[in-house]
Amino acid sequence: MNRVLSAAAVVVTSAALLAGSASQADAYWRGGWGGGWGAGVAAGILGGAIIGGAIANSRYYGPPPGYYPAYGPGCYWARVPLYDPAGNVIGWSARPRMVCP
Repeated sequence: MNRVLSAAAVVVTSAALLAGSASQADAYWRGGWGGGWGAGVAAGILGGAIIGGAIANSRYYGPPPGYYPAYGPGCYWARVPLYDPAGNVIGWSARPRMVCP
């Protein structure tokens, strides 16, 4: 998600800089959407769609729905390591698990 947000920030910043910098020939308002603020509106809609899509597709790392085990003293939610049969760590669990020491 960080890469998506970074890319969205770059696109929005680039669009804002390009829309804000006018050359000598385009320094006047033409009286319509062609040279007015249409590019800014388009950049805002596109940036909102990109950032909204990134937020909507982000993962939820809370407890699984409908699964609430009894809490004990010192219990907490954490991502736990996953091991292969030889005992080597091969990654981490996608969802947090209840850990009770």
